[in-house]
Amino acid sequence: MPIISSKGNSLPESPIRKLVPFSENAEKNNISVFYLNIGQPDIKTPQVVLDAVKNNTIEVLAYSRSEGSDEYRTKLANYYQKNDIDVNKENIIITTGGSEALLFTISTVADYGDEIIIPEPFYANYNAFSIASGVNIIPVNSTIENCFALPDISEFEKLITEKTKAILICNPGNPTGYLYSKKELEKLAKIVKKHDLFLIADEVYREFIYDENDRHYSVLNNFGLDEHAIIVDSVSKRYSMCGARVGCLVSKNTEVIATALKFAQARLSPPTYAQIASEAALETPQSYFDDVITEYKDRRDTLITELQKIDGVLVSKPKGAFYCIVQLPIEDTEDFARWLLESFNDNGETVMVAPASGFYSTPGLGKNQIRIAYVLKKDDLIRSVEIIKIALEKYKNI
Repeated sequence: MPIISSKGNSLPESPIRKLVPFSENAEKNNISVFYLNIGQPDIKTPQVVLDAVKNNTIEVLAYSRSEGSDEYRTKLANYYQKNDIDVNKENIIITTGGSEALLFTISTVADYGDEIIIPEPFYANYNAFSIASGVNIIPVNSTIENCFALPDISEFEKLITEKTKAILICNPGNPTGYLYSKKELEKLAKIVKKHDLFLIADEVYREFIYDENDRHYSVLNNFGLDEHAIIVDSVSKRYSMCGARVGCLVSKNTEVIATALKFAQARLSPPTYAQIASEAALETPQSYFDDVITEYKDRRDTLITELQKIDGVLVSKPKGAFYCIVQLPIEDTEDFARWLLESFNDNGETVMVAPASGFYSTPGLGKNQIRIAYVLKKDDLIRSVEIIKIALEKYKNI
């Protein structure tokens, strides 16, 4: 039998999606499942987006430019400028989702065997993207006890070698909801300039900030990182249009853009219809975001309040995005998550969660944690936590 690549064999399964067959079986057995595992917003996509696709007059669905259409990149640059990110269309490459932007970025800045330092826990697919690119993740651990704040900069210094090419952060964070402060970004800016590294920032959740005194700082917000900073972005969560699969890579480093464009040319072009939708999304009124932020803030507060009522549960209050890490009083949340779908229900209902070990690179970490995406309505979140509480009591007696 032909042999599968070692790269393919070492690629981890998604902690977010690998339990899907068990949830499907549960539903076949007439069990209702509350999906807390995946960041698929239930917020309606802006009507202007849907109308742009529905009402367009395209007669030939042609390729776009490899870097994305001029029209969309120009309007996207205007969006960034309104957020104090001084870029133009030449600094932007449109990609097939934020995922492709990450793949292009990693391939642009690092060769086989090189290293990227990432605070963990981190978005699970960073593991997959790095393995696929032959790049090694070097984790620096943040902890739930410290609300997943940026580890001391000395911890980064210890890990930097001649193979280190970049530091990668997600801000606000998936899976933690942590929001980096201006001071923390200044520290990161200082260290990447000192060691001549790239600072890659996954800023997909930029709009999702919940508390009055907090604000999002981009790595391109006047930190002196024009040659060092790369932004990865996406329309998926901002406009509740995950299925569009449109993202982008943004950098003022012309060599980064020129190199990433070669990867973009190799895959020909980003999707044309989805760019039309994404361009229209930029016309979304501020009132849409105001309503969305109010809704998610209420959901966050409801979820945290309910979780804190369960004995032995530790949860860090997220400041952004729509995820939180929850530490449970059990040893193996992967087994628990599977058991919830295979063997447990309360009045015909159960929940699907994402075991958090898949969001770590260090073996053994996160085994007693789960990630919850609070993308359900408040009543459903309250019921979901009630189910988790009942399930924990039964599970501990097995």
